[in-house]
Amino acid sequence: MTDAFGPIEPLGRPGQPALDRLTFERLSVAHRRALKLHCYRMMGSLNEADDLVQETFLRAWRGRAQFDGRGSARGWLYAIATNSCLNAIKARSSARRILEQPGRPPAEGRAAGGPTAEFAWLEPYPDAELPDIADDRPGPEARYEAREAVRLAFVAAIQLLPPRQRAALLLRDVLGWSAIETAQLLGGSTASINSALQRARATLGGHYTQGRPQRRSEPSPDEGLLLERYMRAWQADNLDGLVDLLREDAVYHMPPWREWYRGHQAIGAFLGTVWGNFAGYRAVAIGANAQPAVGVYALGHQDSIWRPHSLHVIEPSDGKIASLTIYVPPLGPALFTAFGLPPEPLA
Repeated sequence: MTDAFGPIEPLGRPGQPALDRLTFERLSVAHRRALKLHCYRMMGSLNEADDLVQETFLRAWRGRAQFDGRGSARGWLYAIATNSCLNAIKARSSARRILEQPGRPPAEGRAAGGPTAEFAWLEPYPDAELPDIADDRPGPEARYEAREAVRLAFVAAIQLLPPRQRAALLLRDVLGWSAIETAQLLGGSTASINSALQRARATLGGHYTQGRPQRRSEPSPDEGLLLERYMRAWQADNLDGLVDLLREDAVYHMPPWREWYRGHQAIGAFLGTVWGNFAGYRAVAIGANAQPAVGVYALGHQDSIWRPHSLHVIEPSDGKIASLTIYVPPLGPALFTAFGLPPEPLA
């Protein structure tokens, strides 16, 4: 038997004992990755998603007697996770994480501001932690494909939404919940949920030139070639070759620095001011947010030691790079462990 959330697991009936530990562990394994991704979308933080998915299962175990087996175990867990996220957002100082400081125009030339801890920066998400999105089948009312709802730009855009609107959009347009189901979770009427959803869609529509993110199909061989050329440019100390991979209107962000750049000439001019800061680079292909990504190690001029330097997330478009987000120190190196990267490059 199935419902709008997926298969209904036979986890007990009214009057029967609560879930036993073995059944609950199986439930945890089956849904952990999907719930972690949901928490990441809500929070924009990999670390917070880790904590909240742990909290979700702890709360579910403590409240397992409330699950009577009539509904979907998946829906029950998503309800706990969503409410945990909303409570966490209320409790933290910043209601959203950003990839770009609101209202700040693109920079030109050298960056002078330095890294800042003033803002909560959006974090990337390791592909190794994603559920099998190739086989992900959201509810019939979902508006976003699984891959486009993972992209860094999409997660950054939904952080602009108030928390309740963010939750409504994720539940309705990403997971495919009905308005009734969403209203039962978030509270309020279906009319209020539909109103919140329309406001959320309008905000996102204004953020994208075409009203929504560009759809991405499965990764193509061209993307693999683009990634190889990008990595070779870094390792060959070929700045011109790297800039040649950028679209003319490419956008470049470098959290936790405030500055961002638009246009391949402006990006190249900035990179030229920092390119010689290290004696060399080594690049390792990874995956982030279902996009090509790279971990880069840098060789110190004075001590000749390789160290983690930056994590790069690439948005390809027609064989070129449309958007490049490079997480630089101190944020970039702190992300290496989460992406399974060692403290120094393998020989």
